[in-house]
Amino acid sequence: MKKILLPLLLLSSALQASEKDDLLNTSSDIVNQITTGVTLVGAATEYAHQGDALSSGTLSTTAHISEAQVDAYNQALDNFVNNYQPYGDVKAVLENKAMDELDLMDEAIGRFTEAVVDMSTVLQVNERIEEAVTPQQEAEVQTFVTESASVLQVEQETVDTYNQSVDEIETHANNASAYLAVAGSEEAVAFLEQGIENANTTAEQTNIFYDANEQWVAMGYNTTRNLTAVYLNGNDNMGLDLYITEADILAAGSESEFFQTSPVAQGYKCFMYNEGCNEL
Repeated sequence: MKKILLPLLLLSSALQASEKDDLLNTSSDIVNQITTGVTLVGAATEYAHQGDALSSGTLSTTAHISEAQVDAYNQALDNFVNNYQPYGDVKAVLENKAMDELDLMDEAIGRFTEAVVDMSTVLQVNERIEEAVTPQQEAEVQTFVTESASVLQVEQETVDTYNQSVDEIETHANNASAYLAVAGSEEAVAFLEQGIENANTTAEQTNIFYDANEQWVAMGYNTTRNLTAVYLNGNDNMGLDLYITEADILAAGSESEFFQTSPVAQGYKCFMYNEGCNEL
């Protein structure tokens, strides 16, 4: 989803930013031509009556307004009327915040994955000790652990990275999901847009944040101390009720590609050496 969203959001932001600029630039082009024309006509009214100057006879062409300039201006005018949002684009702001959270989540997933791979030897020990059902097999596992103890030990630094990254992943995942949910709700977007208009500011100048304790996405303003909030627990008329059970979260996770391709799902030998893999 992130790969799909990113180019669309960048395009949306670029279009919104360019509509005003396009109208300014295309109108300036024509204004410059008109200014040149008025200046030339002013000069003509002077020297024609005095008989003391002549132009080259082609200077007037520098004041001509081209068909391309007219088309560009009219197109920019139409785009400005139909697409420009003077109070900003709160939906785009929410989607861009979601993209920022997804980027942070990906970074945390990288650290998490590295820590899991570093600790995958624990899986190796776990599998071996679980498979050891006879005294001889248990003795073989003991020999293996004795000879490989330095490699099999877990470093506290790795555990700290693991713990911190899994916390960060949940936080950034929730933030991204909250922003995308509000951005996807026409009612919520309209509600926030009205708040922005009432505060006489723009969406880009607001402070939008997800609060897990309050269970809302709130928007603060640079012109007032008030907050506008959209609840995510079904406590308003926006229809957003996102909180699901831990069991549902974990069930969805067990079906994910990330889990299915992990060492805990594939087993140590399959993950590390592509041995003993079961067809998924």
